[in-house]
Amino acid sequence: MSETLTLSAETRDRAGKGASRALRREGRTPAVIYGGNEEPVAIHLEEKALAKALGTGHFFNSVVELTVGDKTVRTLPKDVAFHPVTDRPQHADFLRVSKDSVVHVNVPVAFINEEKAPGLKKGGILNVVRHELEMICAPDSIPDDIIVDVSGYEVGDSIHISAVTLPAGVKPAITDRDFTIATIVAPSSLKSEEGDTTKEG
Repeated sequence: MSETLTLSAETRDRAGKGASRALRREGRTPAVIYGGNEEPVAIHLEEKALAKALGTGHFFNSVVELTVGDKTVRTLPKDVAFHPVTDRPQHADFLRVSKDSVVHVNVPVAFINEEKAPGLKKGGILNVVRHELEMICAPDSIPDDIIVDVSGYEVGDSIHISAVTLPAGVKPAITDRDFTIATIVAPSSLKSEEGDTTKEG
């Protein structure tokens, strides 16, 4: 489970490009908290703290508690705009979440037991179709990753979402089909040994 990140923020009195530029010069990043049937709140937070949270690698699938004055707001980061040259965070959007709300998050896929896949032992290659999966769950049950066990898979096999054991309370956003997460493909050298002389065009 992703840990809860905590950031302290202050409300912004002035909006607009000039005010945002002034904040950035002071090492602050303008941001907004929205959703949850409440008015959006313009805030700013310390750029270094935001950059550190972004560096965790699971910022976008973590609950972020924003302390604004004497209030703490539970949020899910939805977007961060970066400067095209310096890569510094320029603006962030946070969505309010409550205990009983349901969120859509992209969760990275992690593959295990590759040494137990006959297809990979023979030199097959794990071709990852989806590096991330869109999941629906409560904010408190966002997984760090979705574990895919490749034990027993042969060359030519596909691994579908139905073969994956999802954490409790987590379900895929795509429900109308049994989509493919990865396939085990033969390397080109293996194909030619088997007499496959067709040239890729």
